[in-house]
Amino acid sequence: MLTGHRTWIFENKPAIISSSAIGGPFEANGPLSDDFDLLHADLWLKQDSYEKAHRVLLEEACQKAIEKAGLQKEQIQFFLGGDLINQITPTSFALRTMGTPYLGLFGACSTSMEGLALGAYLVNTSGAKYLMTGASSHNAAVEKQFRYPTEYGGQKPPTAQWTVTGAGVALLSDQGNGPRVTSATVGRVIDMGLSDPFNMGGAMAPAAVDTIEAHLKERNIDPSYYDLIVTGDLGSIGHEVSLQLLKKHGVKINENQYKDCGMMIYKKGQPVLAGASGPGCSATVVYGHLLNSMKKGELNKILVVATGALLSPLSFQQKETIPCIAHAVSIESDMVP
Repeated sequence: MLTGHRTWIFENKPAIISSSAIGGPFEANGPLSDDFDLLHADLWLKQDSYEKAHRVLLEEACQKAIEKAGLQKEQIQFFLGGDLINQITPTSFALRTMGTPYLGLFGACSTSMEGLALGAYLVNTSGAKYLMTGASSHNAAVEKQFRYPTEYGGQKPPTAQWTVTGAGVALLSDQGNGPRVTSATVGRVIDMGLSDPFNMGGAMAPAAVDTIEAHLKERNIDPSYYDLIVTGDLGSIGHEVSLQLLKKHGVKINENQYKDCGMMIYKKGQPVLAGASGPGCSATVVYGHLLNSMKKGELNKILVVATGALLSPLSFQQKETIPCIAHAVSIESDMVP
């Protein structure tokens, strides 16, 4: 099952039997709004704090995915997931409501594919029959922790990104219909010495390239094997940097085949600076838009490379540089032999 140094091949190809994506007001105004199961008109979600609203996003995503699969929550054996808030409390508190056996993860914005990789590993080795994995973020909650509360009105440079308000989850099973998880490449921590928390895309781009190169080499495939290679949330700055690095390293990727979730979720004219970020970015785009595209036959094979910046407010204050990571997971249509 292990091929090369850090790539898993899933012989049993766990199926994504259902998925869901929940979003907020900015996501409702974006080009992918039709691929969300539920969109909220405001950031509060009838709660008295943004962190509680964050929790509700994940609760709703879990409930929707279970409903779409025709299951009961008691049938879900494990949940793997996380977020950006201290001690991943929105996820943990949501799972307090769900009552599902729970493995909390922190991969920053790479958490969606970290969870999918580990979840597929468990299902592939008969460690679970029904397993759910997901990630979430809330714009106002994350801004309050990592930068300034939105009420402060702080100005941001053009390299900054807009944290997605959303939650995306996938329900995996050892049998059933749906796109299949076929492989995963676990990322390494890459730190190029960048320290600007308002340029996450530039910091994360080398980690994305490192994982893409390892995945292609260890699977002995060409980038053209995939219909789409999509990064998590590099945004426009990181996307351009990663393209330059891939070309420098001799990896020939067609630019039309190489996209970024952080550039897909919002449309031109929305005030999101360099694009989207947050664990909810790749989670909602993949578990909403991209899986829907696969079910329609528009895509057959995709590689999702979710990127994460592993900093904290404390590490930034102590003048640490930003270590980054990227996890890659391949998903293929169940119609592909």
